[in-house]
Amino acid sequence: MTKAHSLDISAYEATKAAVADDASAGAGAFRTVTTWTEGAQARTTARSFTLETDEPAPLGGTDKAIDPMELVLAAIGTCLTIGWVTQAVQRGVQYRDLRIEVTGDFDLRGYLALDEQVRPGFSGVNYVVHVDTDAPADVLEEIRAAAEATSPMFDNVKNATPLQGSIEQA
Repeated sequence: MTKAHSLDISAYEATKAAVADDASAGAGAFRTVTTWTEGAQARTTARSFTLETDEPAPLGGTDKAIDPMELVLAAIGTCLTIGWVTQAVQRGVQYRDLRIEVTGDFDLRGYLALDEQVRPGFSGVNYVVHVDTDAPADVLEEIRAAAEATSPMFDNVKNATPLQGSIEQA
């Protein structure tokens, strides 16, 4: 059974037109606030949403919530999913099922400061799109390429994004 797309493409297109008319309409910022709760656990708020994180037990946590590394994978997977749906709606493609599996390889020697030649983060990230559709392979390739090209998370992970920090002591 094909699932009906519930993406509000008219809102998407209206936003696209507004930003095309005035680039400043597209400028903005997201903000999160993360508060340490206990052990390796933290609570992050973003707008009106709350997310809990923890570390697996072998890294000192209680494994009661998602690990921050898994959040990166989830961010990639969810952003690409939105892109796949948006691109499908624009092409009139229907999916019976769409699932994106994202895997990140790591080496704990970097995180544990055992080898300065090893990154503390992922050494590589791969994803597989599992899609059940009647769309031809060339259309799916178009969707893949467009979803990657327009995904903010894909871009943030693939390309170096400037990052800086500061300290405000109470």
